Amino acid sequence: MSEASETPEGQVADAVRGNWVDRLAPAPTRPYLRLSRADRPIGTWLLLLPCWWAIFLAAASGGAGLSLHELWLFTGSAIGAFLMRGAGCTWNDITDRDIDGSVARTRSRPIPSGQVSVKQALAWMVAQALVAFGILLTFNVPAILLGIASLATVAVYPFAKRFTWWPQVFLGLAFNWGALLLWTAQSGSLGWPAVLLYLSGISWTLFYDTIYAHQDREDDALIGVKSTARLFAENTHLWLRAFLVATVALMGLAALIALGQASVLALVLALAGIWGMGWHMLWQLQRLDIDDAAICLRLFRSNRDTGLIPALFFAAAALV
Repeated sequence: MSEASETPEGQVADAVRGNWVDRLAPAPTRPYLRLSRADRPIGTWLLLLPCWWAIFLAAASGGAGLSLHELWLFTGSAIGAFLMRGAGCTWNDITDRDIDGSVARTRSRPIPSGQVSVKQALAWMVAQALVAFGILLTFNVPAILLGIASLATVAVYPFAKRFTWWPQVFLGLAFNWGALLLWTAQSGSLGWPAVLLYLSGISWTLFYDTIYAHQDREDDALIGVKSTARLFAENTHLWLRAFLVATVALMGLAALIALGQASVLALVLALAGIWGMGWHMLWQLQRLDIDDAAICLRLFRSNRDTGLIPALFFAAAALV
C-alpha cells in the first residue's frame, strides 16, 4: 500500500503521524478536533506547563505540601489548557485562513482545505471557550479576573505577524498567562515569583517558537509575514542562546524569591529543575539546523520535555 493511500483523509500536513484523531475519532468530529490541534498535542503542553510551574512553586513556597486544592488546580488547568488552546487555535485559523492557504505546511488545515466553514469554526471556538470558562469559575475571584483579561492576548496574537517582527512575544504573552493565573488561584494573590515565571516563560516561547518559525521562513518571506526567524536569520543561534540565559535566570530568581523561607532541600530541588531545563535548551541549540524543517519541528516538539523538567522538580520541592 502506498504512503498516499495510508494517509487519512483530511490529515493536516504537520500532524503527528498515527495520532488518535486520525485513527480513532469519529469522522464527523475530526475537522473540529484538527481545528483544536488535538492531532498536534505539543501546543497544549506548552500552554499547560507554565500553569504547573506556578501551582507547584507556589505550593512549595507555602510549605504545606500538596492538597486536594492543588490536585484540582493541576487537573483543571490541564482540561482548561486543552480547551483554551483549542479555542485559540480555532481563532488563529479563522483569522489566518487566507495566509494558511498560501503556505505549504498550513494549506491542509480544516478551513483553507474546505473541511470546515468559518461559521462552523466560530461556533466551535465559542463552545470550547464556554466550557473553559466554567472551569475558570471554580477558581478564586482574582484568578477569574486574570483569566478574563487573558482573552486580550489571545485575540491580538494572530494579527501580530502582520505588524511586528516579534509576533513570538505576543504568543509568549498569551501562552504563559497561566503562570500568573494559577499562582493566584493557588496562593490567593499575585506575587513577584509569578511575574518572574511569566517573563521566563515568554523568553522560553521566543526560544522554541523561533525554532518553529524557521519551517515557514521562505513562504513567510513570499507573502510578507513577519517572524523572529526571518528577523534573526543567520544570527538565530546567538539570539536563542540569549533567550536560554534569560529563561534560566528569570526562573531561578523566581525560585529564590518564592522559596526564601522554605527548606534548603526544596530550594536545591527547584534550582536543579531549572538547571535541567537550561541543559535541555542547550541540547536543542547544539542540534539545531535552521535550514532543516524536519529538525526544527522535532526540536520544537521536544520542548514538552524542556518544560516538564522544572515542573517535576517544583512538584518534588512542594512535597519535601
